[in-house]
Amino acid sequence: MDRNYRVMIIDDEESARKLMRAAINWGELGMEVVGEAASGIEAINVIDDLKPDIAFVDISMPFMDGIEFTQTATGRYPNLVIIIMTAINQFEYARKCVSLPVFDYMLKPMVRTEITKVLERVKKMLDASSDTWEEQKSEHVAPAVDESNTTELIKKYVEDNFADSKLNLAYIAQHFGFSASYLSRKFKQETGSNFIEYLTNLRMKKAMQIAGGNVKMYQAAAEVGIPDPNYFSRCFKKYAGMSYSEYVASKYE
Repeated sequence: MDRNYRVMIIDDEESARKLMRAAINWGELGMEVVGEAASGIEAINVIDDLKPDIAFVDISMPFMDGIEFTQTATGRYPNLVIIIMTAINQFEYARKCVSLPVFDYMLKPMVRTEITKVLERVKKMLDASSDTWEEQKSEHVAPAVDESNTTELIKKYVEDNFADSKLNLAYIAQHFGFSASYLSRKFKQETGSNFIEYLTNLRMKKAMQIAGGNVKMYQAAAEVGIPDPNYFSRCFKKYAGMSYSEYVASKYE
């Protein structure tokens, strides 16, 4: 059964938000715009009430930019579909954040036909995820997938592929045929940690081994699947209790 998907537009330019609302035939796509926000912080404050399935997020906003919003929002809502909007001079910055679970990047000013094409792809993915979720609720007696060792298979897959920067919860869910929200709950229940924590800790453990070889930080970041050195640096310091350079120095004292 078709469902109506909820869309949120997050952009500090009111004119851009109005144009987005007016330019797209949302009803024809089976979608509706349920709310707007002028900053990442404002969006975080209202997202619980709006419960969007899809969020268009401008990368450049005051107080909390699109990247920070994405990091925060996907931690709380792993199945939220995020589409980053970026100006041409910010595009390379946006592309450095491919380790984040972003569905697509779109250049501003955006073209109606391109937006519609992206939304059609989003709808196709969400419909498939919804169908998978409904099948898993209804197949109590004879499930199509043997789930007894699914989590172990996922852990093994992540261990073998953690260096792939595209690896995230949505990617794994699609690969194993689950909805992202279902997989997130299942993984947390069976391992005690959420998927992002598990993946990041695995990457940081490997990064510490690489650091022992006196490898440059940007090289280590790329080797463990985090192409953004700034994000890698924050993750490493949180995991190791010291900066990457401090850790390298400690190995050669």
